[in-house]
Amino acid sequence: MSVAAAKEYYDAGISPKNFERLSRYIYEYSGIKMPPSKRTMLEGRLRRRLRATGIETFDEYCDYIFKYDGMEREAIHLMDAVTTNKTDFFREPKHFEHMMEKGLPTLISEGHRRLRIWSSAASIGAEAYTIAMVMEDFIKANGNLDYGILATDLSTEVLKIARRGVYPRNMLSPVEASMRKRYVMEARDPERDEVRIHPKLRAKVGFARLNLMDEKYEIGDKTQIVFCRNVLIYFDKPTQQKVLQRLCDNLVPGGFLYVGHSETITGLNLPVKQVANTVFRRV
Repeated sequence: MSVAAAKEYYDAGISPKNFERLSRYIYEYSGIKMPPSKRTMLEGRLRRRLRATGIETFDEYCDYIFKYDGMEREAIHLMDAVTTNKTDFFREPKHFEHMMEKGLPTLISEGHRRLRIWSSAASIGAEAYTIAMVMEDFIKANGNLDYGILATDLSTEVLKIARRGVYPRNMLSPVEASMRKRYVMEARDPERDEVRIHPKLRAKVGFARLNLMDEKYEIGDKTQIVFCRNVLIYFDKPTQQKVLQRLCDNLVPGGFLYVGHSETITGLNLPVKQVANTVFRRV
């Protein structure tokens, strides 16, 4: 095969048949919708998997996972490739203001002294560590209170980053200076443009892989606060209903649920009442 022919062979995109098979599997596994408009995006992300596996074409890759039982080994990597992990520290800050000013005081007034908080779409950990910073500041101002944070995500790759707690310095720019001084460590080498979350905060966060499409969430004790932000937009309404119901099943009565500012649960039958913009309480 000539070089030009080989390049054309390699550059061939995902066929309509294989795109349909992949999109159906991705939806059934993760609830993520993969319409035809995302075909080019999927091709671009899966090229990395082709290089990693040594498989030359999308047709061969799809044969490997669908015909030759390769999905058992490849499923996690496929999900890592298709999930979007946009995240920031103090993203949608009104939620953290509500948590500090309303949520935590309410829970304490109702007798909760040991809080369990769940970041259910944790990505690389920015949300979970932001919650930890808020908790530490709240405890400093209001006295003794114990807490633990569970941070879960479908992607194993982002969880590796989250566990390390090391980020580019500019990613911490939304964190106010006094907070950075308390909870973020600078690299000893000034040439390294990165920072690390303080061990005290990292010790408060436990990371685990969890698929929100699972029929049951094996997370142990129920939680007082759940964050599920900017992931519902990837699900259709029936999937949103199932996921949010399971989240509510793991939320104590009176517990708080935070969803993304661009998301709505209007029309869903859930045991919650709205108490602020995109903030709900379990009833």
